[in-house]
Amino acid sequence: MGEKHKVLIMKCDTYDADKIAGIVKYGMDQLNVIPSGNILLKPNVVIAHKELFPHAFTRKEFLDGVISATKEKAKNVKEISIGERSGITIPTRFNFKHAGYPEVIKKHRVKTYYFDEERHVPFKLKKEVNLRDSMFFPKPIVDCDFLINLPKFKAHPWCRLTLSLKNFIGIQDDKHRLVDHNSFLEHKIADLQEVIQPGFIAIDAITAGQKMMLTPTPFDMGAIVMGINSCAVDSVCAHMVNVDPKDIIHLKFASERGFGPMNLDQIEVMGDFPLDEMQKKTKNFEFCMEHIDNYFDKSPNLNCTIGTFPEKHSSDYCWGGCPGSLQETMHIFKAFYPEIEKEMGKVRYVVGKVEGPLNLEKGEKVIFAGDCTSWKGEIDGEHVKIESSYKTTSEVDEKKAKSNDMQMKIISASVHALFNKKRYIHMKGCPTSVAQNVNYLSSMAKIPNLNFDYRLVFGVNAGYYKMRFKRFFNHLLG
Repeated sequence: MGEKHKVLIMKCDTYDADKIAGIVKYGMDQLNVIPSGNILLKPNVVIAHKELFPHAFTRKEFLDGVISATKEKAKNVKEISIGERSGITIPTRFNFKHAGYPEVIKKHRVKTYYFDEERHVPFKLKKEVNLRDSMFFPKPIVDCDFLINLPKFKAHPWCRLTLSLKNFIGIQDDKHRLVDHNSFLEHKIADLQEVIQPGFIAIDAITAGQKMMLTPTPFDMGAIVMGINSCAVDSVCAHMVNVDPKDIIHLKFASERGFGPMNLDQIEVMGDFPLDEMQKKTKNFEFCMEHIDNYFDKSPNLNCTIGTFPEKHSSDYCWGGCPGSLQETMHIFKAFYPEIEKEMGKVRYVVGKVEGPLNLEKGEKVIFAGDCTSWKGEIDGEHVKIESSYKTTSEVDEKKAKSNDMQMKIISASVHALFNKKRYIHMKGCPTSVAQNVNYLSSMAKIPNLNFDYRLVFGVNAGYYKMRFKRFFNHLLG
């Protein structure tokens, strides 16, 4: 048997940058980590806002501490940089600002790569099990010599946990991010690992996130988890919250492809926070892996009808697609308007191949969500036929992926809804994104569109236009 992979669980109950730096330096010493060359730090900043989304991202103090440790331990450095692509089409610049990153970046004089602005290049994949022969990645990732992965410890409503493996979703721009982000999401996460392996991993588990990944509820875990192998680190993290690593499908896939172990017999768990002590602490850690028809069962105005789905490996539910997108969308609405489910108009959300009558209530509007959705029947005496336009992975050309531009999403959804005079509408996409769901629900349920909320509209749009200019400039030079 070869040498075991080492994973450290260290106690840290406060976001103190100096304390974090000391712990990370200790971890680097224990793991014999010496960063060098083009060093890129990849935090999780899927969304950030101090008031609305305070627990969704890797904290600035954590980033500050890791940069300090990296600068002290690194040798033969060419560049130290931070890179990320935020989620749901919001410009990464906006989220970095609200995460407090600019002051950390200025303090340490490190370079920033906003992946929604960088040129993406094709990268050839070699494993036969991959969904595709190649994928597109930002050039700074492809050119990186030493990747430092800085995830936020969070539950995830589609993947159970989002840790170091899942954090790689943020290395693609909007155009390519949603390709295979459906029932193949777990497969895609495993595919992403082939582009680069981290040289060091430090997980912000000081305050972990429960249930959702965009709007998690906080859990005081009081820990920093470190290692150099993603599978080993994620397996230990799964045990930390009493989850069998085999139940995290993308972890299982990645391990089967040779990226690392899942079995604790092949991992040496180190540090000053014993695993059994952590497991006792997290016995009430909350997850949310629930079908939306059950999840919204008691909602006064939102009713969900779930059909069957086209892929054999997940015919009963599409964990990585439209259902989960609706779930996250409603939680975002609640962050802005806590009573939104009582205030919204009645909406039926239909996804998948559905047969039989919908039995709509009076005034209830219908959103048929996703390319795979199909149904035929009568609504208000009109014969309605919703047809599937679903394409499996082999039929989708990533080189021709459609734009997932924020403003285009808002405009297209608004125009579609404005000229729709019927009680129902078909929202296309595979998957339909959170951004789409926000726009369509706003129109069909007659609730405020979050894109025009004063807490977002000016900052997001300023970030958007700066992003578009920088992207044009970078692509011109590329």
